[in-house]
Amino acid sequence: MALAAAVLLAAPQPSLALDPIPDGPPSGPLNLHIPPHKSAPKSPNTTVIERAGKTGLPSLRLVALLTGDGQQIDEGLVWRIFQSTGPTGKAKLVLESHEATPLVKLQPGDYTVNAAFGRANLTRKIAVKTDGPPYEAFVLNAGGLRLGATVAGAPAAPGAVTYSIYADDHDQFDSRSVVISGAKPNLIIRLNSGIYRIVSQYGDANAKIEADVTVEAGKLTEANVTHTGGKATFKLVTRSGGEAMPDTRWTIQTDDGEMVKESVGALPTHVLAPGKYIVTASSGGHLYKNRFEIADGEVKNVEVLMAASALGARSAGATDIAPTNGDSLDSVGKPSFDFKTP
Repeated sequence: MALAAAVLLAAPQPSLALDPIPDGPPSGPLNLHIPPHKSAPKSPNTTVIERAGKTGLPSLRLVALLTGDGQQIDEGLVWRIFQSTGPTGKAKLVLESHEATPLVKLQPGDYTVNAAFGRANLTRKIAVKTDGPPYEAFVLNAGGLRLGATVAGAPAAPGAVTYSIYADDHDQFDSRSVVISGAKPNLIIRLNSGIYRIVSQYGDANAKIEADVTVEAGKLTEANVTHTGGKATFKLVTRSGGEAMPDTRWTIQTDDGEMVKESVGALPTHVLAPGKYIVTASSGGHLYKNRFEIADGEVKNVEVLMAASALGARSAGATDIAPTNGDSLDSVGKPSFDFKTP
């Protein structure tokens, strides 16, 4: 598995988003100029908690940089300033701004400032003084990640594939913290530089792929996931081709007994990784089973016959809706996580 090639976020890129991009790079060129220290009218994008005696307070310009070499972020920022209050030292929000480089007036003292750029953020303490520096620069070391998905040789249908992104660090239970869940393909997600675990989910069962990707500061990493899987619809019937029994509880397991999916309904449909499975239907206090296999790209009805199951017979119970062109399960390619070189 090769690392994704990366390009500067500042470089012009065609948008591949299916929806408005909530976590994209600045749309214009990056401005490396830090605004001069001068008074500015109050902006509607800034929320200030008014306090008595604000006249003559020191002014401070907040500036966010994409990387340490001075790529300034000109939009998409959220600034939050906190101050510890009372004997307990509880942090209280004193200002929030959506400006790129807000000019803030604060009482002299120590503050905690959080600069958020999509999912990338930086929190650090600053000291406001009457004779202090005119600005504070925050280097986020942020990059972008854009994930694509392919199913059956074509771009995945809207809603068919989602992503979860996990941080590289582990907690005491050896679990990773979730950075974002339910992300859609082709959106640019802003992240701090580092290694992330990507879990790409096709459908709601076991057709998923996991891989690690590296996000570099000031660059866009692109990766494409090629999913395999077949779609199966289940129904419990008293005779082949009969009406589906309502309120049926379903359990799908792999051929070696590993749990895959549980659901309830007359006609549940799930996307499954290619392979052999055992399905169990529970209705009226009785259990009925059937075995079936599914191949990549296959669409199948899986019937569980109540009479055949009760007699312990191994019923066929699986009807192809869309044949797989004669491909056997052994010939199906494995899912892949491919990186795209711009």
